[in-house]
Amino acid sequence: MHRSRGGGRAHTRYPQAIASELSVEGEQRLRRTTPDGYEIDDDPARLDLIAICGYLLSEAYWHRWRSPDHVAEQIRLSWRCVGLYTPTGAQVGFARAVSDGVAFGYLADVYVLADHRGRGLGIALASELVDDPAAAQMRWLLHTRDMHGLYRKIGFGPAPESLMERPAPNGTSLGAGGG
Repeated sequence: MHRSRGGGRAHTRYPQAIASELSVEGEQRLRRTTPDGYEIDDDPARLDLIAICGYLLSEAYWHRWRSPDHVAEQIRLSWRCVGLYTPTGAQVGFARAVSDGVAFGYLADVYVLADHRGRGLGIALASELVDDPAAAQMRWLLHTRDMHGLYRKIGFGPAPESLMERPAPNGTSLGAGGG
């Protein structure tokens, strides 16, 4: 896979107020091209909030109770987000990380649209967040109901007995899966 920093195209699909808050002037961004031409890009200005909400609020079993405003706020407050794009630029995947940037990270909302699965793109998206040099030494957590095999490939395993979770008071639990 080819990696390059900077030089990303700006897209206006992401709410401008959020994109300007997330983008730091002169900050180096990552853009990586897979062997079959997909791009993994961490430029927040390129994220398509409509596409992300389209999947998370209707297809993802773990996210349906949230609103588009919740999704936008979660993206804004995330440590890092990456989008997956076809060679024509359409967003077909997404992943985000919540972290203190030093010792702890939580991988969330990883998805690849069904028509684009089976190419290792989900692994590439998740790896981009957890294996990046700034993140590789951190302890990572995630919740999943059905993708254990995928996450095992990048080093995830069963939680130790010392890990506990406090469910949300509204009855939703990330432990039900996803992020």
